[in-house]
Amino acid sequence: MSSLRSIDLGQIDEILRGGEKGYVLDFSNRTFAEFFVRELDIDIDAPIYATDGSSKAKRLRCLLEKVDDATAARVLRALWIHREALRPAHVDDPYPRAAELYAALVARLDGEGQTAPSNVVAAPMLEAIEFDRLSSRLIEIRDMAPHERGYAFEAYLKTLFDAFRLNAREPFRLVGEQIDGSFELAGETYLVEAKWLNRRVGVAELGAFHSKLDQKAAWARGLFISFGGFTDEGLTGFGRGRRLVGMDGRDIHLALTRGLPIDRVIGLKVRHAAETGAVFAPIDQLT
Repeated sequence: MSSLRSIDLGQIDEILRGGEKGYVLDFSNRTFAEFFVRELDIDIDAPIYATDGSSKAKRLRCLLEKVDDATAARVLRALWIHREALRPAHVDDPYPRAAELYAALVARLDGEGQTAPSNVVAAPMLEAIEFDRLSSRLIEIRDMAPHERGYAFEAYLKTLFDAFRLNAREPFRLVGEQIDGSFELAGETYLVEAKWLNRRVGVAELGAFHSKLDQKAAWARGLFISFGGFTDEGLTGFGRGRRLVGMDGRDIHLALTRGLPIDRVIGLKVRHAAETGAVFAPIDQLT
């Protein structure tokens, strides 16, 4: 049994409500069930979660009451990422204190008191992120000599991920022009491969990274960062339905200049890949 109280469950219901009472975000019954299986490996349609009613909100409430604190926190993180992916960047949150309250709930489930957990950034924390400084630093790195640029980009990625509480594994190691690392998002582990080349990445590089993923645990996902982007031929040849998503330099720059959290952008890319199978979609298609 989780430690969530009735008042906590009521707040979660309000924050995650989609339209009429009984709904959760934008989910239909089918997509609700698919989300829980795909993202959390949970059968939300199991009879044990329908003892108080069959609506999506009642099934979610029942699940959150019955599972342990760690599982409840994992569920709430995944739903938060989905919620934020739905909300246009220029639209204010209809529940002004949602991020702050939600972060406190997840932190308590994690045994961290009132400390905001990774992947859920409370509103005051978001305001403290220096988007302009991060954007300017990216431009500075672009103008460096190739060797110097690689090491600067290594440090930059660690700083960027830490700014958005993605629990980046330290250090990011630079081998040639390749940077490897990992981070956590919504309870999932992502391996990172980053390249800053004077060309776009093709099928060979994508395939090589996916081969690395195949040698890791089945639940590991990948983020391929190619500052110069990806070739259309490479994306077509690589195919769809893979375990990685792509991000380019333009994605990072536009996200920062528009004040978009990097964790939200990655979440949007993951959702787009889940819905379409496409490994890469530019930020303009996601916001």
